[in-house]
Amino acid sequence: MPVYDVVLRNGLVVTESSALMMDLAITNGRIAAMGSIEGRAAVQVDVSGHWVMPGVIDAHVHLNEPGTDWEGFETGSRALAAGGCTLFVDMPLNGVPPTIDPSALMEKKACATGKSVIDFAFWGGLVPHRLDELEPLAEAGVLGFKAFLSAPGGPSADHGYVQVDDATLYEGMRILARLGLPLLLHAENGAIADAIRSQLEREGRLTARDYAASRPPEVEWEAVQRALTLAEATGCRLHFVHISTPESVDRIQAAKRKGLDVTLETCPHYLALTVDDFERLGPVAKCAPPLRDEQTRLELWDRLRRGLIDDVASDHSPCPMDMKRSASGNYFEVWGGIAGGQSTLEVMLDEGLRQGLRLVDVARLTAAHPAKRLGVYPRKGVIQIGSDADLAIVNPAERYTLRPEHLFQRHRHSPYIGRTFSSRVVQTWCRGHLVYQAHGEPTFPTAGIGQWIRSAHSSHAERA
Repeated sequence: MPVYDVVLRNGLVVTESSALMMDLAITNGRIAAMGSIEGRAAVQVDVSGHWVMPGVIDAHVHLNEPGTDWEGFETGSRALAAGGCTLFVDMPLNGVPPTIDPSALMEKKACATGKSVIDFAFWGGLVPHRLDELEPLAEAGVLGFKAFLSAPGGPSADHGYVQVDDATLYEGMRILARLGLPLLLHAENGAIADAIRSQLEREGRLTARDYAASRPPEVEWEAVQRALTLAEATGCRLHFVHISTPESVDRIQAAKRKGLDVTLETCPHYLALTVDDFERLGPVAKCAPPLRDEQTRLELWDRLRRGLIDDVASDHSPCPMDMKRSASGNYFEVWGGIAGGQSTLEVMLDEGLRQGLRLVDVARLTAAHPAKRLGVYPRKGVIQIGSDADLAIVNPAERYTLRPEHLFQRHRHSPYIGRTFSSRVVQTWCRGHLVYQAHGEPTFPTAGIGQWIRSAHSSHAERA
């Protein structure tokens, strides 16, 4: 009779194609058996009445370490783990130094090691005057590169992480096409947005709705179309982050039909919140692109149901609470970033099931598709024999209202505070380690067990 490290019994296990009641056995951090399991185990957990889902892969977070007190790998990874996340990819900006050369990457890796309770990976930055750093960063293990078509702001701007110009974008795409790594794009036309902002500020229009009006949908559409044109010319693989409008989705899908290697993500806040919520909640709901109207939100859901959106990622972008305040009431002055990394899966289960998604759809959007785009599938992103035992255990009967004390990020603000969720993540397992348990005193490992997942392009990668 086989002996396993862990057996989870009687859960509704969500695979890529089905959700079925079964047992799940784990040995050496990987899934060893599925079905009706007769073997013995050092640890047996009854998960009757619970959903066993693949751990969330959040490919868009800003943990802002080293160099700031905005978040950090310890608090940020705990928040993500409490939301069922087992692998995150950290963005290159808002830490100091930004990840635009191998030495900065090694500094960031050193910060994460021993602190992160879940696995982690990194994006590099495509910025002006640093094209010669792209290949060394690829060899060092970044999974791809991120560029902004508008001004990113933040502390990294003084250290070289700035908006990409068209010449750098074109040449960078040519290099990345040769390297075979994707380019992630923040697609907003910064010149248009800045001009509208200047006009609104001159007119004294400084409210939440004025900020949203300064970045209208066409600011996103134009940047998306420009990037697609350059991708077609260079052969660069593209991934658009935080797409907020159905028109952008349609343009990207048209490019896919032409044969471009392009994918897109949206974020839970564009699916769950609107500009009316922004006005009600205040600066805690400020982001770029801004929250849109109700019709846009519903049309995004339509695209999601039809399989036209590849991934959902949090864009967890935290900051100290004083950066979310303006003495003058000027919404242009407050930091634009939503701290929602802990809530991605619960938002998607709450809103998504109401909107007609199935559990397998949520798993695909939050785990399998991100894993494929990152090049870590099938080791990660799916529940099958041989894959890492990265699991989110969800109680579908545990309805709860999010309060600040439930949050594990450093600065406990979120637009979801006060929202009642229809289900709750109660356990998270990363490579067979229990890294989060909700009940009793919430527990995490005493030391970070997260491993660095590097690109297969790295000459010294631990390949996924």
